[in-house]
Amino acid sequence: MSHADAIETRINQLKAGSIPRHIGIIMDGNGRWATLRGLARLKGHRAGVEAVDRVLETVMALGVDYLTVYAFSTENWKRPTAEVRGLMALLVEYLDAKLDKLMANGVCLKAIGDKAGLPEKVQASLKRVEEKTKANTGLYFNIALNYGGRQEIVRAARALAEEVQAGSRSLEEITEESLADKLYTAGQPDPDFIIRSSGEFRISNFMLWQMAYAELWLTDTLWPDFSADDLLDAIADYQKRNRRFGGIDAKGKV
Repeated sequence: MSHADAIETRINQLKAGSIPRHIGIIMDGNGRWATLRGLARLKGHRAGVEAVDRVLETVMALGVDYLTVYAFSTENWKRPTAEVRGLMALLVEYLDAKLDKLMANGVCLKAIGDKAGLPEKVQASLKRVEEKTKANTGLYFNIALNYGGRQEIVRAARALAEEVQAGSRSLEEITEESLADKLYTAGQPDPDFIIRSSGEFRISNFMLWQMAYAELWLTDTLWPDFSADDLLDAIADYQKRNRRFGGIDAKGKV
């Protein structure tokens, strides 16, 4: 049996169980991957893009509805200027190169984060791809860019405060649901499953509100090496878990 056939068999087996509706991924380890090989860090980011493609293909085959990848945080601006410029150029290159494939697979791409803070060329590419794919109803693919979970919550709180100040909303009408409606992911289900690569044990300001009840899966694998097998291993582990959301299951387990 070829590796491709083995992957297809695993996917079909997993589809018989519970598949996360929304997966979030903290893609980490590109720089270390490159350094270990004596390469420039940007080479690691380019290899990381290939890992994104592998994951996209696999989640679509699994029937996942939403995928959110953490591509560039509000803190990543602290990196060397040349690396940031390279990352932004790589993003534009990716969007231009993959648009036809996104359309062919019915993928709806959306950037979440402070897009106004991104370079104009990046904003233009994002606007073009978002507009072109907005009617697609296959996989909803969020790319978190210039994104920070705390910043997102503050932005939502300010929006609600402005409505209270204007008299269009009362204090009593501020609820978890109304705040969620002001987040970048408004209208989307919260992630069921969060994956982090590279062996780090932290959330790094990613989807702080939305991940309240998400299952976590951490791996030592550096992101450029993350494979379809790694994703399927993660899903298999997810399917073994008993998600009780603070309650008890049918057997009385807490």
